[in-house]
Amino acid sequence: MILLEIDRQVHLALPDSVFYRAAEACLRVMNISSPCSLSLTLADDSGIRHINKTWRNTDKVTDVLSFPSLPVTPDALFHEQDEKTQQAWDSETGAFFLGDIIINVHQASKQATDYQHALFREMTYLFVHGMFHLLGYDHINKEDKTTMRNQEEKALQMAFETKVSDEELLQAAREARAFAHTPYSHYKVGAALLCTDGTLYTGCNVENASYGLTNCAERTAVFKAISEGNKTFEAVAIAADQTAPWPCGACRQVMTEFAPKMRVLITWGENNVEKTTLDALLPHGFLGFEEDQHG
Repeated sequence: MILLEIDRQVHLALPDSVFYRAAEACLRVMNISSPCSLSLTLADDSGIRHINKTWRNTDKVTDVLSFPSLPVTPDALFHEQDEKTQQAWDSETGAFFLGDIIINVHQASKQATDYQHALFREMTYLFVHGMFHLLGYDHINKEDKTTMRNQEEKALQMAFETKVSDEELLQAAREARAFAHTPYSHYKVGAALLCTDGTLYTGCNVENASYGLTNCAERTAVFKAISEGNKTFEAVAIAADQTAPWPCGACRQVMTEFAPKMRVLITWGENNVEKTTLDALLPHGFLGFEEDQHG
C-alpha cells in the first residue's frame, strides 16, 4: 500500500493516479509489501531552486529532488523491527514515511520537448527516479548509475503496463479545462487523448476574436501529440461544464485521419458520462482517395 500527499504548487493536467501507479510499481520492483507513504511537491523553477538552496546549499534550478527519511540502501532494505525504521512509522497514516520528492514541472516540460516524448512520460520518469533515491539508490559512480537505471526501467515498464482507466482519462479532461481561453462563449472544454503506448496528451479550446480561427480542445490535444511524433490513438475524453461536449464535425474528421475507430468519452455537469466510438459519430469520414479504408 502506498499513500501520497501531493502539493500541486503549479498546474499539471495529470491525475494523482499516475503517481500512485508509478509508486506502486517501484515498491513491487523492490518486493516491499509494508505500507509506505511519501510527499510529492509539484513546483516551478523558483520553487525548486529555493528548496535546493535552503536544504542542499545549492543555488540552482534542477528537475527533481529527493529527501529520504529512512536509512536504507539497495542491499539492506528497511526492516520493520529496526529502531531507525520504527522512527519513520507514522501512526496517523499507518505507514512508513519514505521521504519527500520535489519535481520541477517547468523543467520536466522542457526535457520532454528535448527528448521528444510526452510530459506524462517525463513526469513519470522523474517521479520513479526520485522514488529510488528514497529507497537508497544513487548514481555517484557508473556502476551505481547502471544499477539504479535498471531498476527504474523495471518500474517504468510496470507503470506503463497498467492501463489508464476511463475515469482517469475523464478526470484529466476535466482538469484540462482550467487552461481554456473562452472570452466569447465562456464555454470551457478540456480534452485528454490516450495514445496506444499509454502516453496522455491534454488540450483545451482556444477562442479568437475572429471566430473561425478558434481551435477546439480535441484538436489541441491531437496536434500536441502529432507534434511530438505520436500518431496512434486509443481513446479521447472530452469534458465541459454545461451541455454534453460532443466533438464538432471538424474534430471528428481530424481524429478520423489517425484513429477512425477510437473510443470517445464525454462528461459534463455533475459527472454525466457517455461513451461511443469515433466511427459511430462519423460513419463515413474521409480517409483519402483509396476505396474501402473503413474496413
